[in-house]
Amino acid sequence: MLFEALFKHADQQPHQAAVMDDSGTYTWQQYAAAAAGLGMYLGVQTDRPRVGLLLPASIGFAASFYGTLLAGKTVVPINFLLGDREVQHIIADSGIDTVVSMPPLTDRLKDTPLKIVDLSALPKTPPAAITPKFPDKSYDDLAVLMYTSGTSGMPKGVELTYGNLASDVDSAIAHATLLGSHKFLGILPLFHSTGLMATLIAPVRLGATTVYQARFSATAVIKTIREQAISIIAAVPSMYAVLARLKDAGPQDMKSLYAAISGGEPLPAIVRQKFEEKFGKPIYEGYGLTETIGPIAFNVPGAIKPGSVGRPIPGAEIRIADESGKALPQGETGEIWLKGPMIMKGYFNLPDETAKALTADGFFKSGDLGFVDDEGYLHITGRKKDLIIVAGEKASPREIEEVILRHPAVKDAAVVGKKDASRGEVVVAFVTPKEGAGVKGEEIREFCRSSGLAQWKCPREVFVENDLPRSPTGKVLKRVLAEKVNASPGDAAA
Repeated sequence: MLFEALFKHADQQPHQAAVMDDSGTYTWQQYAAAAAGLGMYLGVQTDRPRVGLLLPASIGFAASFYGTLLAGKTVVPINFLLGDREVQHIIADSGIDTVVSMPPLTDRLKDTPLKIVDLSALPKTPPAAITPKFPDKSYDDLAVLMYTSGTSGMPKGVELTYGNLASDVDSAIAHATLLGSHKFLGILPLFHSTGLMATLIAPVRLGATTVYQARFSATAVIKTIREQAISIIAAVPSMYAVLARLKDAGPQDMKSLYAAISGGEPLPAIVRQKFEEKFGKPIYEGYGLTETIGPIAFNVPGAIKPGSVGRPIPGAEIRIADESGKALPQGETGEIWLKGPMIMKGYFNLPDETAKALTADGFFKSGDLGFVDDEGYLHITGRKKDLIIVAGEKASPREIEEVILRHPAVKDAAVVGKKDASRGEVVVAFVTPKEGAGVKGEEIREFCRSSGLAQWKCPREVFVENDLPRSPTGKVLKRVLAEKVNASPGDAAA
């Protein structure tokens, strides 16, 4: 269901470029041969059913991913940006005994009992084709055990089956009319669900070329798009914000682009606007979670509504539910419940967490709030747990952040709730100024008031910071900010 496409393209277009990175180019024949060779090696290297991958986005990760599947094993992508404690948790929780890696990442594993498969020490890819015996895998067999980023505690293992991955990628390809002639740029880490689906599994499904960059560099991205005639990129909003601020870049650099896809976190309106002004190309915002193994709704060329995350992909069902789980009508805001063949099997070794997240009729409770408009577009309004209740009134942090981000001196903003004896909670904002700009807390509060925000939504306090705490995938850690203001109130920054 997943590895067959790789060998089909190796047979039909053996000498065409399949994958490129800083180390060079692999043809489809070389790609398939590398995966097959690793598959045979891993088949005898470990007795356990799961293999860890501690690798950057690269030819090495791509071949190791398919090699692990060909060995009949489950892939456990390890987020190398996590701290040692979280990495050790993933290793212990998943039960792996073998990790595929390469220097300098192998240094992080030197004091562990794990078997290390060092890609840099393996023989070069054989030039001849290797056709392995495919493992007998069913729709419900576990293909990937992907750990969440751990923004609210230790990472949880999300069980993703062959059926989950195959159904999601096929539906996404159909939804966006993606073609084998497209050329993908991989700048998201492949331990991230969007990176894995959009820049590894999708191009292999299509027989399209992918160019990987292990580290994000705005100038390198622009150069690669221009020189390699990239047509598909997938990135997080912070990456698009950096691209939009480049001085020596313009529409000519993006003329080959078919779609710039955004996911991972909400896309601020100001980032979308600035990117389109600079490059003459829209950003197609989408929505998905690790539990849906990538996009379950997204805007596409010919069907885009700015401010929404698009319509659901084929086979996906969205229910907007009230507190009792009853479906709400169009236009009303509630919790987003998701259903379809792409929804995870469950959380690994966490039956209680699984039971809380999945309903008896197969819906996954996302924890996100939103509504579906009369044209079928999904709009995300915030996280259920992030809502701030001020004297009984609900304040959405995302709405307030969108207002603050319109201030010309503000680079980034995050809004959290602070406990208050008389009102229950009050709104507190954290902002980072643009380079060379100065901004004061009272200035932001006045800006919010003058922008038409209700008085109780305007921040009671504003803290000006050099940077905001982030997860390895770039999301602002609001939990850390909320703990900060509730443990030590302090004074608003002046």
